Amino acid sequence: MAKVTVLTAVYNAEPYLRQCLDSLKNQTLTDCQFICIDDCSTDASFAILQEYAQADPRFQLLQTPVNSGVTLTRKLGLTFAKGEYVTTLDADDWLTPDALEEAYKTLKETQAQCVLFQLILHHEGDGKEETFPIRSDKTEWSGEEAFLLSLNWSIPGLYMVEADMYKRFPYDEVSHVYSDETATHLHFLTSTKVIMCQGKYYYRLHDTSVTHACNIRRFDKMVADESMKRQLESLTLNDKQKILDAAETHRWLNVVGCYMFYFQHRDTFTPKEHQDIQTLFKRMLPTIESQRISWSLKCKLGYYPFRSYQVFCFWENLYFKLRKLMGR
Repeated sequence: MAKVTVLTAVYNAEPYLRQCLDSLKNQTLTDCQFICIDDCSTDASFAILQEYAQADPRFQLLQTPVNSGVTLTRKLGLTFAKGEYVTTLDADDWLTPDALEEAYKTLKETQAQCVLFQLILHHEGDGKEETFPIRSDKTEWSGEEAFLLSLNWSIPGLYMVEADMYKRFPYDEVSHVYSDETATHLHFLTSTKVIMCQGKYYYRLHDTSVTHACNIRRFDKMVADESMKRQLESLTLNDKQKILDAAETHRWLNVVGCYMFYFQHRDTFTPKEHQDIQTLFKRMLPTIESQRISWSLKCKLGYYPFRSYQVFCFWENLYFKLRKLMGR
């Protein structure tokens, strides 16, 4: 058994891939397994992966039969993971040479189940780098604290966790874009301790990802949140109602955010996409448990959880038009 398994999903990452793979090859922690899964790339990514796999036995190369998206690609890699701990590294990101060693050392010394990397944001356009702004005065949290902070990403979501956590909460398949976030929230919640380590993860920021693009897949966030709600309801938790209240408020805020995105970009969608988006909202609205959302939020214009799609749209459209008039 290796100490650490790193999962790297790859799709047309040729411009950045060598920097990513070199950062793995040069890790000071050598007892590692690097599983690289090519998701039917059409550039030279697969050839580059073959080169590294032939030169270093720690690199294990897989390939999806059809283009599947990052969630299913990582899920395939996870079935081959042999490490005591598992982490992920995107194909356009990279680690400092001691990142895995620092994470592994912290896990062993603190008896934590999950450690967070120091996250450095690298802006692709101008090369500017900044440390991820953690909105907490602590560097060690209970699982519940980490879960609550992760709902609005007050702490970074790049981490190393016990392999058993991935077996308990693997990537589900309801959303090919956001299911990794669901897994992260659940890994945090079910850890007895989550702690920051000194290893650094460099995250490349650019505008080509689905979460930044005007794409119908943006609305998968609502589907992923619904899946997380079902999983939370099945768990035995110390303060379950507090967790469910927070998760439902988070889910509702994302519904409003998704509708704002729809309102702003409605001219870019096809008639079929409009139909699919509206059907999704009509399905989601009646499932919102309004009693879990505080009155201080529900009393804000645009944030009352109406169950009727027509009424919801009326108030949301009014709210966003007023925001536009006010220059917000």
